[in-house]
Amino acid sequence: MTYSGQVTVGGPADVHELKDLMITKIAVGPMNNNAYLLRCRATDEQLLIDAANEAGTLLGMIGDDGIASVVTTHQHGDHWQALAEVVTATGARTYAGRDDADGIPVPTDVLVDDGDTIRVGHVELTARHLVGHTPGSIALVYDDPHGHPHVFTGDCLFPGGPGRTTQAAEFNSLMNGLETKLFDVLPDETWIYPGHGNDTTIGTERPHLAEWRARGW
Repeated sequence: MTYSGQVTVGGPADVHELKDLMITKIAVGPMNNNAYLLRCRATDEQLLIDAANEAGTLLGMIGDDGIASVVTTHQHGDHWQALAEVVTATGARTYAGRDDADGIPVPTDVLVDDGDTIRVGHVELTARHLVGHTPGSIALVYDDPHGHPHVFTGDCLFPGGPGRTTQAAEFNSLMNGLETKLFDVLPDETWIYPGHGNDTTIGTERPHLAEWRARGW
């Protein structure tokens, strides 16, 4: 079946099958958080992005093969409610942005900086530090050698605009980061997987950058 990226809490996961990577998306918890399970097709190693909620649901999706690592995109509590239970059950190594790790009540094994590489099997993800929604938010970029890039943006970019900020300086910082690290360097076909709701693409959002700047959110 064709991947749509449209998932609902309590409903089935959706699977995006790429040549080297399988991406399973599921919605969990009262804030409709997205969690993403990445599986290297060559090695079967798995990585989870955001153990947001419903540990039982996430562990069921992970299955008997377990996960080698779990990445928390940022420190907001709705993105790590199941982290402790998932790590205890799987022994996964934890990753988070350096400037957000102190706000996550599960020890971070690997502090992530801009440009760092996180691997799942033979697949490489590049971290992009985006300041504004939180001080240490990270997006993960998979530059698919067989197609277009794929980016997991946490709460930094959604269909229709950037993530929530509370001050003009935070908004400007987030917009500057999104433009220089994502929009300026990635093609329109780039697929965006956000922390809540439906997916989008760089090309869908690019025409609205000036509109977002003008409205200030």
